[in-house]
Amino acid sequence: MTSTTTTRQPVLELRHLSLTYGSVVALEDVSLQVYPSEVIGIVGDNGAGKSSLIKTISGVLEPDKGEIWVDGEQRHWRSPREARTAGIETLYQDSGLAPDLSIGSNLFLGRERRRRGLLGRLGFVDQRSMEREALAELQRVGITIEGMGRTVAELSGGQRQAVAIARTITWARHVIILDEPTNHLGARQSLEVLKVIRAARDRGLSVLFISHTLPHVLEVCDRIIVLRLGRVVRDAPTSEFTVESLLAAITGLDDRS
Repeated sequence: MTSTTTTRQPVLELRHLSLTYGSVVALEDVSLQVYPSEVIGIVGDNGAGKSSLIKTISGVLEPDKGEIWVDGEQRHWRSPREARTAGIETLYQDSGLAPDLSIGSNLFLGRERRRRGLLGRLGFVDQRSMEREALAELQRVGITIEGMGRTVAELSGGQRQAVAIARTITWARHVIILDEPTNHLGARQSLEVLKVIRAARDRGLSVLFISHTLPHVLEVCDRIIVLRLGRVVRDAPTSEFTVESLLAAITGLDDRS
């Protein structure tokens, strides 16, 4: 296995993580570092451990062994909420958007802004403020959507995914994890999503990009980590890969892995 080194402090570091389900080994001695303003591709065949890895990072699963460090501090997640509080936001394949709510309401879903005074104490939300801030946030990541008052159900697939990623970027402080964000999208819609990922990197966030679409991984990632049978078998700059060599690393045909 090859790896990259740097003198910068990683914003996220995994040290020798292992996770089993009974006799099934999901992760075995996984160590990796994630640095600020870096897009990292996480690739591997089905059963390679990608889902277990992101669920462990995001607090859904607790590893059997190993350590998770965030911004130089060791952390022990007891829930996904604790990971989010530490600045790690995860977008799974099911984006979790509410189709009948507006774009602004979806960006603030679960974090609604209350109105000031008595109305706020009675549970009334500040819809106008949320729509205004949502528009500003979308513009910051390069998303242009006409009619912020429209519901998510009225948007295209690419626009919906862009809104979901924008929500993730809005609340993340350190790392965003994107699980197959271009899955089932057309070419033009996928380009919109890749554009938003670059915008997240430009804002200083680190992105873990999990995808089976290898051309997208090669296009947007700075570094690629290959998992196979729960282990990291390659960790190298994207420039070292082609689609063919990346596929060889995933399948085990690459002698270096």
